[in-house]
Amino acid sequence: MDNYRMIAKTLYGFESILAKELLDLGAMDIKEGNRMVSFVGDLGFMYKANLCLRTAIKILKPYESFRVNSEQELYDNIKKLPWEKFLAEDGSLAIDSAVHSDIFTHSQYVALKSKDAIVDRFREKFGKRPDVDLDFPDLRINIHIEKNFCNVSFDSSGDSLHKRGYRSATNIAPINEVLAAGMLLMSGWEGQCDFLDPMCGSGTIPIEAAMIACNIPPNLNRKEFAFEKWNDWDEELFEKIEESALKKVKDFHFKIKGYDKAPSAVMKAKENVKNANLSEFIEIEQKSFFETKKQNDKYLHMLFNPPYGERLEIDIEDFYGKIGDTLKQGYPGTHAWFIATNFDAIKSVGLRASRKIKLYNGPLEGRLLKYVLYQGSKKRSKQQD
Repeated sequence: MDNYRMIAKTLYGFESILAKELLDLGAMDIKEGNRMVSFVGDLGFMYKANLCLRTAIKILKPYESFRVNSEQELYDNIKKLPWEKFLAEDGSLAIDSAVHSDIFTHSQYVALKSKDAIVDRFREKFGKRPDVDLDFPDLRINIHIEKNFCNVSFDSSGDSLHKRGYRSATNIAPINEVLAAGMLLMSGWEGQCDFLDPMCGSGTIPIEAAMIACNIPPNLNRKEFAFEKWNDWDEELFEKIEESALKKVKDFHFKIKGYDKAPSAVMKAKENVKNANLSEFIEIEQKSFFETKKQNDKYLHMLFNPPYGERLEIDIEDFYGKIGDTLKQGYPGTHAWFIATNFDAIKSVGLRASRKIKLYNGPLEGRLLKYVLYQGSKKRSKQQD
């Protein structure tokens, strides 16, 4: 099987985590970029990347690159490509585009111009043209223009890979699954101890934590990938890749818990845990974090996404002060990580973060913060470490 270069797109700050994931999966010639990592693999590896990568949003297969200095040049270059090799005249297509250019300033216009070029080619050659289907087209095309350089790729994933397929119910401000998985990996979570998300919402972080702990492929529950409509779709090969990945699933001997004070969130989280087939590993309870304490003296790994006042009305100063107090008084022997997008809120915690990592939660710049809560005195804990 031929090897070729591919691109895995990711969120800001996760490039090195994704590069390590690719290395562990067996990718070759890995190169980190801005919100992306390029790598070399074959068709089977493309299937494996879509199924197994936790921090990838899309897997793109580059097709053609060229310089463009005008709209007409873009149209002409797209039109001359032999699209009939990949798409039937009665098929369907969708085009996603991203532009960082002085010549092209509107990504939707680039997508429209590219679509016109492709359908005009079909109309002239066959008297028929493919339809546009934004949901599940036969071919999803990605156009990326950087200054005056255009990259045309095939999108092998379809829907963003953060849509794992287990989340049927969400709360007001759900966290992106790729963001959740990336933060867990960044925090060093491997399933080595008990885990707690004390503000779990619809359960995304506990579910991603369980999948990491058990080495379950994150996109096992997805209904479909874009490559299933490609001309070279090899169902037998995909089933072998899936079977091989499932053989690497491991057991988990600790507890993963999620708390939320809202009954509706608890109900949604339980439903999502059930959808992910992880009920034996995850326990969801209706509790206010501020009224809880650590339940034993074993080391605890904690990671959560507290409200940040954008969509949920809270008194930021008071709320984050209570987070600090609860951690300090009730959770000795814990490494607590959380993401905050309100920088004033961070000051209200009243604890010194041992790490601050820049990330984005959607469009909002934030920090992933680590707080080490020692068992007994700091000095004695360091001696025991």
